[in-house]
Amino acid sequence: MISTESGLNFRTLDLNLLRVFDEVMSERSLTRAAQNLALTQPAVSNAIRRLRITLGDELVQRHGQGIEPTARALAIWPAVRETLQQLQQLLAPTHFELSKATNTFVLAMADATAAELMPGLIESLERDATGISIRLVPLTTRDPRGLLENESVDLAIGFFPAVVSDLTARAQVGKAVNFVQEQLYGGEYVCVMRKDHPLAHGPMTLKRYCTARHLLVSFSGRAFGFIDEALAALGHQRRIVLTVNQFFTASEVVAHSDLLTVLPRHFLSVTGIAGELTWRELPFEAPRVRVDALWHRRYTHDSAHLWLRQTVNQAARQAFGVIS
Repeated sequence: MISTESGLNFRTLDLNLLRVFDEVMSERSLTRAAQNLALTQPAVSNAIRRLRITLGDELVQRHGQGIEPTARALAIWPAVRETLQQLQQLLAPTHFELSKATNTFVLAMADATAAELMPGLIESLERDATGISIRLVPLTTRDPRGLLENESVDLAIGFFPAVVSDLTARAQVGKAVNFVQEQLYGGEYVCVMRKDHPLAHGPMTLKRYCTARHLLVSFSGRAFGFIDEALAALGHQRRIVLTVNQFFTASEVVAHSDLLTVLPRHFLSVTGIAGELTWRELPFEAPRVRVDALWHRRYTHDSAHLWLRQTVNQAARQAFGVIS
């Protein structure tokens, strides 16, 4: 048992112990933490032992194939992680001169989002940052935190309701929150169909909606989305006969078929075939569109990344005005 009489002396505290503690808490494994830190497992175990003595707490205990943190470890970890990240950002080179910058940023977003944001973003690049390049990659998930964690992308932009809820819940109970989101714009989802569709006129009842044939925009290919969740809560379901992974494809297909789809209402104006489409309000409550920018907390104070976020935000305001 660790004695709780040990006093913490900041003058003799080895900050490397906090780096090891942060990695162990993140991985919940001494072995994986050692691999990430390029240390041996005994070295990691020794560092945790020294920190236990310093803080007077067990910090972590073996649990199955991994480890389980104590209440004290869970309480201090968010502050430790944030402090280490801030130190890393402060000590790393931060000079960013926009006119001379040659950064390449990778952004993940759906085609509909890109159609609305990229004109304003490119306008800013051509005017102020001709050396900067943007790479767009398709958004293939509603939870892009893995892509941000492994630095596959610098910024993810999209509708991430589950992620936003999880980040909020983690923050409320004091857990580490490694990602930051910022709302760019909002709107509503509507039922979209060809202009002369049989359901384009007359009452759009829940029964008529559910008995129709549907197209679903699904990044993963899974034939079940948030609209289906809303219907299931009401004890209903719809018949999905086609899934696609692009909003433009969806609009083109429904313009030439009897399928219905659900799209952001503000997207219709940029489809290029708005004259062939019409929309109806959904006959049930559905989540509103909330398009967020999501990034890893490690880049919050990075000057180049800050410029990127500000420029994306400006492009969103240019396209949509104030958040609705």
